[in-house]
Amino acid sequence: MEDASPFKQRVVEIIRRIPQGLVASYGQIALYAGFPRAAREVGSVLKRTKEDLPWWRVVNNTGRISIEGNWEADKPLQSKLLRAEGVEVREDFSLDIEKHRWRMPEREIRMLQLPEEYITKIITKYSQLPLI
Repeated sequence: MEDASPFKQRVVEIIRRIPQGLVASYGQIALYAGFPRAAREVGSVLKRTKEDLPWWRVVNNTGRISIEGNWEADKPLQSKLLRAEGVEVREDFSLDIEKHRWRMPEREIRMLQLPEEYITKIITKYSQLPLI
C-alpha cells in the first residue's frame, strides 16, 4: 500500500479484520481507525482503493446497504455477497446490524494504540458483551 495516508492504512487494516458473516458501520471503522466523525471518508477510501478488501462487510449504522455512485460495486452485489456469508439482508437492502455487527475484542482494541478516550468510547459503544 504505497503512498497511502495513515488514515487509509488504518481503514484498510480494520476492514481486513472484519470476519466473514459480520458487518461494521462506516463510523465504527472510522472510530477504530482513530478518526471519529470520518465515516464519509471511510466510504471514500472504499470507493477509491485498489486494495483487495471485503468491502461488502461495511454498511451504514442504521443497517442499510448504502453504496451510491458509479463504481464497480452496487447494492444488489453487496446484498448477494453478504447473503452468501449468512447475513440476512432484506429486499429493501436493510439488515439487523446489531445481530450481525462485528465487535472487536477489547484486547485487540487496546492493540490499536489509540488515545485512551477513543478506547473508552469504542469499548462503551462497540465492545463485546461479557459471556454469561
